Amino acid sequence: MARRQLMLAPLLLIGLAAPSMALPLGQPGAGPSSAPLAFLPPAPPPLGLPQLQDQVSCPALQRRLQAVVGAEASVWSISVADPAGRLLADVNGLRPRIPASNQKLISTAYALDRLGPDYHLRAQLWRLVDGTFRLTGEGDPDLALPQLQRITKLALGSGGGSGALPNLVRLQIAEEPTQAWWPAGWDSSDRYYAYGAPITRLAVTSNAIHEAVMNPPLRLQSLLERTAAQQGGKLKVSLVSARAALPSDAVLLHEEPSASMHDLLSLANTESHNFTAEVLLRQAAGSWDLDEVRLRATLWLGQQGLPLQGLRLADGSGLDRSNRLTSRLLAALLLRMDQHPYGRDYLASMAVMGQRGTLRGLGQGTPLEGRFFGKTGTISGVRAISGMLQTSDGPRYVSTISNGASNPNRTIAAVLRQAQVPGLCGS
Repeated sequence: MARRQLMLAPLLLIGLAAPSMALPLGQPGAGPSSAPLAFLPPAPPPLGLPQLQDQVSCPALQRRLQAVVGAEASVWSISVADPAGRLLADVNGLRPRIPASNQKLISTAYALDRLGPDYHLRAQLWRLVDGTFRLTGEGDPDLALPQLQRITKLALGSGGGSGALPNLVRLQIAEEPTQAWWPAGWDSSDRYYAYGAPITRLAVTSNAIHEAVMNPPLRLQSLLERTAAQQGGKLKVSLVSARAALPSDAVLLHEEPSASMHDLLSLANTESHNFTAEVLLRQAAGSWDLDEVRLRATLWLGQQGLPLQGLRLADGSGLDRSNRLTSRLLAALLLRMDQHPYGRDYLASMAVMGQRGTLRGLGQGTPLEGRFFGKTGTISGVRAISGMLQTSDGPRYVSTISNGASNPNRTIAAVLRQAQVPGLCGS
């Protein structure tokens, strides 16, 4: 797979945490508390940022949205907010729903805040004191044959052979245990498809060809050994745990960086790439233990003052049907991220209605085309679209989640058109 070069449009943080754990926006590397969430007192919202209000403040829009959903109101959650934090309209906004890929809005916001827009995932080649090499990785979704060729050439050219087999080089690949390759809630049938490929640190072409690669380390071993043979050398490849500490005397010989954070975010949000969203969530948390990842991500959300009622984070991509989010949480997150120092990077990662990504086929030729930047979500029985809508009265942060609607795309388009009506809620 060629390294993706995604075109990014030049466009334009979340509640319960102990005050002692509050972090400045954008500060990476702080560890989580081990205290259960239920025992942590509320923290104030980040200084100087608007907090989403609890009461609906635009009755005209509220009435219109209730008319749009009509008899199907019970299967919808819809929230609309403005830059001042006014909750303009809200239909079941605190009712937890399965969000599908709207889950990626949390993963990418967390990653952008913790890692920054200049971050790159890395595959690194180390030399150990006994002459063995170790290859480590952070889940670059575009790791491919050209990178493997460079890594192999460097290992072969840096020695390591001895005795009767001077051309034999020992190389360890550091990988996660098999039981951690998929979030536990992913349906077993999904795991065979490219969109459900295993989440590993060294993932050649995102562990997918036409379908998922079911044993990524074995495939990587085969590719490395074949590449070495083509270069006139021989590799003896073995597998070690990525959770074992790298020896302190290991020497970094080479690293292969991924595409930029801008491209990674766009791959997750514009193209809804599950593997990339999962990797970004883990890297942001500084752990590949999914239980620890969920705790740290939840604490981060709480530190930003967002409404966390009913929240359940099961994975980073939304493929797990046990995820639960509210539309009010997502509207508040979008509001927070638009105030973030990296807010334009976040917005630029979104699909654009009628023009780009998973929203390309929606709203073409309507006033919504090119005016809504958002994230779609679709799994069986679930349709969600959340993002930022440009209006003549300023931006509107809109989250729509349906679990069981009969014609969700039509309803979502109607919601967005009503939120776009000039002067309905003031500027």
